[in-house]
Amino acid sequence: MRNEITEELVRSLPKTDLHVHLDGSLRPSTLLDLVRKEQLALPASTPEELLEMVTVGDRTLTLPEYLEIFNVTLKVLQSPEAIERVAYELAEDSARENVRHLEVRFSPILHQEKNLALEVVMDAVISGLKRAEEDFNMQTGVIVCGIRHISPEKSLELAELSVAYKGRGVVAFDLAGAEKDFPAKEHLEAFYRILNANMSCTVHAGEAFGPKSIHQALHYCGAHRIGHGTRLMDDEDLMAYVNDHRIPVEVCLTSNVHTGAISTIEHHPFKYYYDRGLRITINTDNRLISNTTITRELYLACKIFDLSPYDLRNLIINGFKIAFIPFSIKVDLLKSVVVDMDSILSREFPDTFNVGRALL
Repeated sequence: MRNEITEELVRSLPKTDLHVHLDGSLRPSTLLDLVRKEQLALPASTPEELLEMVTVGDRTLTLPEYLEIFNVTLKVLQSPEAIERVAYELAEDSARENVRHLEVRFSPILHQEKNLALEVVMDAVISGLKRAEEDFNMQTGVIVCGIRHISPEKSLELAELSVAYKGRGVVAFDLAGAEKDFPAKEHLEAFYRILNANMSCTVHAGEAFGPKSIHQALHYCGAHRIGHGTRLMDDEDLMAYVNDHRIPVEVCLTSNVHTGAISTIEHHPFKYYYDRGLRITINTDNRLISNTTITRELYLACKIFDLSPYDLRNLIINGFKIAFIPFSIKVDLLKSVVVDMDSILSREFPDTFNVGRALL
């Protein structure tokens, strides 16, 4: 089948974004507005210089260098009003791309420079997302992040916070940050707390470090999904385990280039994983820092890897299948998504696309 997928078509389809960081996904206009309101002293004298500081552009950074950019965005996210605003706007921008389910991750402890209580930070994010749900007819969830280079005791505190907010907006726990020299197994107690509370978890692993990092995420932390997983291909046996157990991989194409995990998108193992049947999804990671959208990421995958409408459909369905939402809700949501998506695809590709059925 000749690939005739357009960016406009991708935008029109119902979608998920399951790996997106709140503090990396501000609107540029909001960042500038908040910098002015807070009268922050930053090494930038113009809006152009400020935006250059927080977007990667054509640069290729190491993961630690990439993470340093968050020091700028986090400066404006230290009040409940700013946090709620950014959460709402992220959901609004996603809804404009027909994202039906959005999972926003962040670490509440990074928003305490003004001594905000963790609960105040959590309530601000959840409030912004809940308002967006009502305004844009979408579903959202919060993933709380522990940070690898911050103490395991803090991760446990965040795990306890996640359990307290179970059923109140929080859908999972994560571990983020630089992998090298900060192994996930040091945060085991936090993951034990999450798993014993019957909650879901995902782990950033195999982005800038080898498959041993993924192994730890799975076999020490009990991860239900893997964030990035770029280095999974380095261990065929582990990859077979991930595939056999249908463990999803949250792929973020553009940011993997920006962090130096891969040299170009063309060299990304995405297609290698897809062709072998791994359950993978496409996500944004950081909309501002990587200057991207979920539409752009999916379109890049289609264009660069010559995906068919069926492939695009499968990727989108994967996102809804692996979302951290109750099964009964997932079934109804996926049914409606498949109907809408198949209607669009059969209209756009009347001679080649036959309506199918998604199986959970």
